[in-house]
Amino acid sequence: MTRTVPSFELLPGAAESPVLLHVPHSARAVPAEVRAGIVLDDAGLERELDHITDAHTAELAERAAALAGVTPWRFVNRLSRLVVDPERFPDEREEMLAVGMGAVYTRTTHRAELRSATADPGPLLERYFRPYARAMTEAVADRLAATGRAVIVDVHSYPAEPLPYELHAAGPRPPVCLGTDAFHTPGELTEAARKAFAGCGETGLDSPFAGTYVPLEFHGRDARVGALMVEIRRDTYMAEPGGPAGPGLERLATALAALVDAV
Repeated sequence: MTRTVPSFELLPGAAESPVLLHVPHSARAVPAEVRAGIVLDDAGLERELDHITDAHTAELAERAAALAGVTPWRFVNRLSRLVVDPERFPDEREEMLAVGMGAVYTRTTHRAELRSATADPGPLLERYFRPYARAMTEAVADRLAATGRAVIVDVHSYPAEPLPYELHAAGPRPPVCLGTDAFHTPGELTEAARKAFAGCGETGLDSPFAGTYVPLEFHGRDARVGALMVEIRRDTYMAEPGGPAGPGLERLATALAALVDAV
């Protein structure tokens, strides 16, 4: 893998759309210079990518955008979250540091070594994390300027069975988990999502994963930015781990499109 692989991509939607579908964890690409710092052998890395990647979520967002009455914007990470995880806090605020999964992971989903714990995360944060954060901030600001509001829909997936790294694995694992934020997720956004995904099975709130992504410039400060995380249980649309998508993907794309049109 070479540096020519873009770190992320903003795919334009309709000028009048406030919706930004954010897809941070769908890719498997790891640039060669990043791969050099990962201690897993090639087979081990492929297994880890099977477990850690939110497979097919970029395709899900793409299909939903095509189905929506008003095309949403899409911000898609083109590199694996093993490079950097753009949704983590880059400092001690991040609770996942407890399992070696801050913005730069040092442990795997099964708590094995991924990188040396003494490795300096600084170069990866500068090369990948901060440009991503700036671009996402600009994308949200652009929607605010164009429409007066922005709605971030964070598109994720999660395994049917808990993985050892999960900090909150004891709760329900519904087909669709909606992650919310007390400041940025108004009740009408949550209700719109419940209605949109009603045909996809039970919808739960904040279990096994809670919260949603908002760029730090707006987080807790600008109520014009709405946000919701949509976590799809993987067995509803694909073969786990890391296998092909099944017919459930189209049903989920239709539901996601309905949510886009509702907000």
